[in-house]
Amino acid sequence: MPGAVVCPRLRLGAARKPEPLHPLAARSSCSRMEGSEELENSLLTQPWASVCFGKSTFLAKVCFRDTGYILLISDLTGVWYESADAEAVGQRSKELNKRLTVHVSSFLNHLCNLMCPLLAGQSGATTAFSCHRSPSGLRLHVKSELSGLPFCWDFHCCPAPLDMVSRHLVRPLIQMNLVLQCQVQELISLLLQKDAEIEDYRESGATLSRDRLRTEPFQEEMFQQNFMAETLPRICSAGEGQAFASALQQLYTAVTQQEVKQARKRHCSEDDVDTAPTAETVKHPHSPAASQEDETTSSSERTSPASSPSQKPRLPAAKAKPKKAKGLFS
Repeated sequence: MPGAVVCPRLRLGAARKPEPLHPLAARSSCSRMEGSEELENSLLTQPWASVCFGKSTFLAKVCFRDTGYILLISDLTGVWYESADAEAVGQRSKELNKRLTVHVSSFLNHLCNLMCPLLAGQSGATTAFSCHRSPSGLRLHVKSELSGLPFCWDFHCCPAPLDMVSRHLVRPLIQMNLVLQCQVQELISLLLQKDAEIEDYRESGATLSRDRLRTEPFQEEMFQQNFMAETLPRICSAGEGQAFASALQQLYTAVTQQEVKQARKRHCSEDDVDTAPTAETVKHPHSPAASQEDETTSSSERTSPASSPSQKPRLPAAKAKPKKAKGLFS
């Protein structure tokens, strides 16, 4: 079409290449990733706690830092989580609490003071929690006060990925099961040793001063049968909220701390393997220098001038004849 003008800005925009990331921006993104990884490792060592919202019972764990927080919550049919950094917390606090103008760290500290008593079973009288589920996730609403003004917060939780569920719930439970099995076997061994000790006392003529302390010898098979028939149904009927008692919380923390230690050891060993070739490459450029010196020395020997007549030529050294080994009868 005659007279049509092509906009050069559009043409330049189509051919423009993406600009490289600024070093400061790259450094901040790396530090943000390291902070989130450290936050998740801290969350891993936090034990699960039973909480109730209305008539629903949940298992929850949370970790707060100056850089943000991570919340993990489950009703044993689904697992949800939310990870929010300081920037997201500041933006949401402006939307939900327009009358409050405090630093982000103050919001995080206040949220921590509200959630930690809840997980410990000591929710404050001035704090209200409500939970709303939807197909897309779970929303936990908190209502309280801050500096004498109304304060509210919403945790927007989405379904947790499988690797997070495995790391925080499945693998620790399997490891706790193995630990408890080993503990039971050691206790059975101790009981059998005690029975042998008591029997030795009886054969020596010792008697009990109080007959009510008399016990029958321990029989492992009979104990297992009675446990399955009587104790197990009582435990299963206690409900899902009793999943993590205080003793199991301590065991969970001990197991996950060991996992964090093992992960750090693997990370350090991988770093050592990665730095090993670098050390070899540092030494490699110096090796040709020696060969160059050898070549220079041999060439200087080949190009050295002939000896003067006053100097006597050196005779080649005679090779020593190998001596014959003297045998016994030689």
